[in-house]
Amino acid sequence: MLAGWPAPAGAQTKSASISQLRLEQADDGVYLNAQVQFDLPNLVEEVLDKGIAIYFVAEAELFRERWYWTDQRVAQAARHIRLAYQPLTRRWRLNVSPVPISNSGFGVSLNQNFDTLAEALDGVRRVARLRLGDVSEIGDDGLHPVSFRFRLDTSQLPRPFQIGVAGQADWNISVERSARLPLEKMK
Repeated sequence: MLAGWPAPAGAQTKSASISQLRLEQADDGVYLNAQVQFDLPNLVEEVLDKGIAIYFVAEAELFRERWYWTDQRVAQAARHIRLAYQPLTRRWRLNVSPVPISNSGFGVSLNQNFDTLAEALDGVRRVARLRLGDVSEIGDDGLHPVSFRFRLDTSQLPRPFQIGVAGQADWNISVERSARLPLEKMK
């Protein structure tokens, strides 16, 4: 478990950080758990209050070290998160999917409803059991180089917002960390 490990310069905004990053081995595979800390800017909250959904993406890559060449990527995974306010029910809806979420249909996704924005943001900030692959593909020896990225995905916003958010610091929620992590056995 890594807490407080500084991220590379320029890889994160001042309002976002990763407070926990951990690899776990279970019988059915290797999982990544992370805890991201960020505050939602007022401008983004106003957009959410108007019923416009915002999207986040959590991505992880796991590498095998090679002394004779660059590290080989052996596993990668992504989790797409959609956060929206439902004005009629006055509830917050969180959709989580392994593929980008489109407005034409959610496909295979986990849906949760929350009473408050704070509860919904806790669900966004916690990346739990992101499956990277099988132990046989990854191997269980030594430390594994891992790269984890979390960002607000402005490319999925409605077109007028995509044009308006370019260059605005309020829409830049992103953090990245690379580390060498041991594989912990799940209890």
